[in-house]
Amino acid sequence: MTDVSNATNHRIVSRDTWLKERKALLAEEKEMTHLRDKLSAKRRDLPWVKVEKTYVFDTPDGKKTLADLFDGRSQLIVKHFMLAPGQKDGCVGCSFEVDHVEAALQHIEHHDVSFVSVARAPLAEIEAFKTRMGWRFRWVSSFGSDFNYDFDVSFTPEQMKSGKAFYNYQETEVPLEDLSGFSIFYKDEKGDIFHTYSTFGRGGEEVLGSYMLLDLTPKGRNEQGPNFDLTDWVRHHDRYGAVGHVAPTGRWVAGDEASSCCHSN
Repeated sequence: MTDVSNATNHRIVSRDTWLKERKALLAEEKEMTHLRDKLSAKRRDLPWVKVEKTYVFDTPDGKKTLADLFDGRSQLIVKHFMLAPGQKDGCVGCSFEVDHVEAALQHIEHHDVSFVSVARAPLAEIEAFKTRMGWRFRWVSSFGSDFNYDFDVSFTPEQMKSGKAFYNYQETEVPLEDLSGFSIFYKDEKGDIFHTYSTFGRGGEEVLGSYMLLDLTPKGRNEQGPNFDLTDWVRHHDRYGAVGHVAPTGRWVAGDEASSCCHSN
């Protein structure tokens, strides 16, 4: 059977031809899998930085230090969530990420890993949004703390005025006072804490199981614009079907109001 095009101009071939091309792609997939293993090993081999400053957060159980957030485990994943003081809704991309984390919590917590989300919004504003979304992961407030600024996900008024700040390991334009990321910490038996890794921008895609599933499908991520990223289609999970859109900043805009998100780089 010779190759023909279907209604979407995609090649249609015999099973034998498909199998030959599928096996060739499999070799590349295995190469990528092995490369991911090597990159993960290099990530674990990175040197660490001792955290000398004491950071204190507002939590539903009172003031807690960074050390307290480990919750008896030796490893801690911090999600830097884009929710600034006074915002009603968190970033749509950040919300998309933590939707995926919810399902993983019961597994990683039994594997010596704690997870916590941190945002600059006051605790009452965090709790209101968290309750609305039905999330159960721990979420604390760094309101009044240097934490977000020290880990390069929040920016001072002076930085915003200049239009430039250090984010994702380079000087870049920052469209908002808060951007997204993950930071990883380790606590040793003496109680010393070390910063081991941080990732920003599209580095967060590794936790997005929805993307991994979509990448298996014929249309893939199907992000056809206007922003050509997840803001084209992802919504807060209680807003699918609602009238509105997501701005390039990752913020929800209700109705027809006009208003770069966490996965743009």
